[in-house]
Amino acid sequence: MSRYWIGVASAEHVRRGRSEGFMQIGHGKSAPLRRLSPGDGIAYYSPTEVYGQPDRLQSFTAIGYVRPGEVYKGDMGGGFMPFRRDVAWLAAQEAPIAPWLERLEFTARKSNWGYQFRFGLFSISAADFQCISEAMAAQGG
Repeated sequence: MSRYWIGVASAEHVRRGRSEGFMQIGHGKSAPLRRLSPGDGIAYYSPTEVYGQPDRLQSFTAIGYVRPGEVYKGDMGGGFMPFRRDVAWLAAQEAPIAPWLERLEFTARKSNWGYQFRFGLFSISAADFQCISEAMAAQGG
């Protein structure tokens, strides 16, 4: 049975993973990636455009499904070898979260809706994944 997840990273980092067919969580930690299984849905939320910058983006920036295969190390250069999982990213448009806050189960009627994003990876319902897919006009899933 597939599960559905939100990953959190800057848009700059998500776009690199999307273009190269992988995902990373928590600056390359392996443990969060091991929670996912092939076929699980993953949507990325990006609070910022660039990691460590005060620019506010607050958008969903990628959506797809975990591919078969194990967690592995990738080479980012300079000796940085983060853990990754391969993802079949869907064709989708980035979408701000604000118009969807009341429709998403994990944010509706919560003044502190952003709190969960601090964990870097958390599970969501199939209905929320479908709502995010709709917000992003995702195709190919």
